[in-house]
Amino acid sequence: MKNYQAQTGIFILLLFLCSCGPTPSSTSSGQEGEANQVQLKGQSGVEDDVSEPHILNIAIGSKDHSTLVAAVQAAELEDVLTNAGPLTVFAPTNEAFEKLPEGTLDDLLKPENKAVLANIITYHAAPGSYDANNIRGVMGIGQATGDKVKVEVKEGVTYVNGAKVLGTVKASNGIVHVIDGVLLPPEN
Repeated sequence: MKNYQAQTGIFILLLFLCSCGPTPSSTSSGQEGEANQVQLKGQSGVEDDVSEPHILNIAIGSKDHSTLVAAVQAAELEDVLTNAGPLTVFAPTNEAFEKLPEGTLDDLLKPENKAVLANIITYHAAPGSYDANNIRGVMGIGQATGDKVKVEVKEGVTYVNGAKVLGTVKASNGIVHVIDGVLLPPEN
């Protein structure tokens, strides 16, 4: 009887713990204060309020990057941005996506264009950790797609493939450079 009571107690405790655990989603505020529901799965779904934020956390926490987060989700690349890295990401703002020709973003977000979108998103990431000073001293940076982006400094301002670097944020798994343009990989 004691063994049965102990097993029942453990079972009830496990049920309680499972029902109180974190949910695999988090909320990010979008433009004009609207809440965007961000569904995270796999490694990206792990909640950690103690550690320094990783690249995906930084994007989700930025109201200026809700379009980028939506694109990362549509391409199913969330877990890549939570890996240990190091990784350098050039993160276009919402305004940068608005500069694309009308309808382009809507087309890219369609499920049938997932591979094209994933290639574009991957072109925004480079293996390694290149802070603001590191990118200034190079002619180009090799991206995760195998292509290179051109880095230029004009009047003290850094540009990557013509997109202006607006700011830099350190993440636990690399560096995020906020940019004012969407980088498009060369057509092969």
